[in-house]
Amino acid sequence: MNIATVRAFFMWCTIINVGLMTLAFLICTLGGDWVYRVHSRFIPIKREAFDIAVYSFLGVFKILVFVFNLVPYIALVIVG
Repeated sequence: MNIATVRAFFMWCTIINVGLMTLAFLICTLGGDWVYRVHSRFIPIKREAFDIAVYSFLGVFKILVFVFNLVPYIALVIVG
């Protein structure tokens, strides 16, 4: 496995994960009430706690995508 293959791998991982992150953000932003109704059927949770949980999830997901996908890709682009 050469550096070009690894660079392409991290590039596609970044693209796919940013797409998923954007999709999750749009679903939670545009359909927040619907998402809350669906989840509150399974887990009894107040709306404020649900909003905090979703916001925390999206924040952690963004940090993980940056640390484990974007940063290695940028490092590989710089190296070669």
